Amino acid sequence: MSKSHEIKKNVVILFGGDSGDGIQLTGSQFTNTAALFGNDISTFPNFPAEIRAPQGTLAGVSGFQLHFGSVELYTPGDACEVLVVMNAAALKTNIKQLKPGGIIIANTDGFDNKNLKLAKYPDGVNPLKDGSLEKFKVTEMDVSKLTKTCLADSGLGTKEIDRSKNMFVLGFLYWMYNRSLESTIDFLKEQFKKRPELIDANIKVLKAGYNFGDTTETPMMRYQVEPAPMEKGVYRNMIGNQATALGLIAAAKKSGLDLFYGSYPITPASDILHELSKHKNFGIKTFQAEDEIAAISSAIGASFGGNLGVTASSGPGIALKGEAIGLALMLELPLLIINVQRGGPSTGLPTKTEQADLLQAMYGRNGESPVPIVAASSPSDCFDAVFEACRIAIEHMTPVFFLSDGFIANGSEPWKFPQSADLPVIKAKFAKAPEKAQEKYLPYKRDERLVRDWAIPGTKGLEHRLGGLEKENETGNISYDPDNHEFMVKIRAERIERISHYIPLQQIDNGKEKGKLLVVGWGSTYGSIKTAVKECIAEGMEVSHIHIRYLHPFPKNLGEILSRFDTVLIPEMNNGQLIKIIRDRFLIDAVGLNKIKGMPFTTSEIKSRMLELLKK
Repeated sequence: MSKSHEIKKNVVILFGGDSGDGIQLTGSQFTNTAALFGNDISTFPNFPAEIRAPQGTLAGVSGFQLHFGSVELYTPGDACEVLVVMNAAALKTNIKQLKPGGIIIANTDGFDNKNLKLAKYPDGVNPLKDGSLEKFKVTEMDVSKLTKTCLADSGLGTKEIDRSKNMFVLGFLYWMYNRSLESTIDFLKEQFKKRPELIDANIKVLKAGYNFGDTTETPMMRYQVEPAPMEKGVYRNMIGNQATALGLIAAAKKSGLDLFYGSYPITPASDILHELSKHKNFGIKTFQAEDEIAAISSAIGASFGGNLGVTASSGPGIALKGEAIGLALMLELPLLIINVQRGGPSTGLPTKTEQADLLQAMYGRNGESPVPIVAASSPSDCFDAVFEACRIAIEHMTPVFFLSDGFIANGSEPWKFPQSADLPVIKAKFAKAPEKAQEKYLPYKRDERLVRDWAIPGTKGLEHRLGGLEKENETGNISYDPDNHEFMVKIRAERIERISHYIPLQQIDNGKEKGKLLVVGWGSTYGSIKTAVKECIAEGMEVSHIHIRYLHPFPKNLGEILSRFDTVLIPEMNNGQLIKIIRDRFLIDAVGLNKIKGMPFTTSEIKSRMLELLKK
């Protein structure tokens, strides 16, 4: 039957179901197809914390939110227009995210008595039948039954047939939004190249879902979302952890160093190791250690040997690495420490996002041990930010923290690939043996930046003492002299502060140079803040936005920018950490906005607080 079309600027789809329903795969395939079509995209995968939560339970719901459009997008969206649910638990968990009048696509097989009970609906209550969804447009389809019918003659077992049902839903959505099947068909051919029967089955179900849209008697609207106007170039859909891995490779190549990555598996950082292990053709060495301490110690050893040493973890693992970070600082060796933050403390919320490790990065070591901190603001920005963190580590001979978090590490957006020639060269300064045999090598002699040279072990004439005990100035010999200790503490702090002379000045991201309200962000709050500020500016409000990449040391002009605004608002996914540092450093009575729910800010949450402050 004929279906009508409607043009949309942007759409938010939320996929929900059990981990075994292929929700992440369905979402990522639709995302890739939308990206290839030319839409701007922003995604938010939301994983259950339990690896194998019982099927059908609220704890086991996996989600994937996709925002795609013909306009520039910065967030995965506050609420969705389309909610795809594979069972009752997915509906109950996500229904509050659906806009009034939104579309629900429900797999009726997931709403039997067993699934309703597991989702904790009262006995005899089925939301598909009790009228509670009247304000939404509900499309019911027995996806399981339709998939089994489609593959009745395939010869596949029940489990293999059941695993194909996500392709039916994906095909139906491709029909609904006028998308080609070709990208997913190519993916299936590659994914199952050793199992041709699975290629045929999944493609058949995908096409059946697409054709269902044309053949069903249920009145359905089709939608068209045109490509977004984007700067000319080659793009790919980029996930944050992948961008981090590629940024590390680029930094190694532009510095002329070999990359060594020592890590211990931990959510949500493990995908960096997985991605780097695919690129051994670039001379990348990856090492999965037996624990966090061994991981960072191996990276320090690699740096001592003249490599770019990198280690990564999340908050709990960073706590275990603390003493070794202090050792790298004492040795003054380049080392990159990646913290992909998650909800804490302790094991906390392994699969949920948070920005609660800023103070840990700033102060979480014994003694006076300052370390530079660089934070990424979006999935694609992970590439540029980690490249810059590597530059600082190498050129200033210091361990550096790179902060990401679960939201941007697992999220994705279009990324315009840079050309290698356009990336700056990173200059490592290696020590040279004294020209005269009688001259003694001074390992801690410094240049105008207070940076020592990098002495590679085995180089004749550069023999020197190394260790975690306090060092005598220049010679590096062990020293317990009180005056020397205070001098070394001060010089280690000053050399980090001097990095501010070698990083860019802080820029206003949006808005005027001075005014009533400045919104200050860091990390993954970027998209929500930018969208909220743009909306307020469009409504004639006097607001501006800065986003801080360099959290220690701060850009030299940050204090001057802050002083030009009547009120400073700092939204953070923690209980107030950057705000403490800003108040301490600049004596500004900044206002905090805090969210600690394992979920990113919505635009409306930030905009609402901005409006409250502007009314005062």
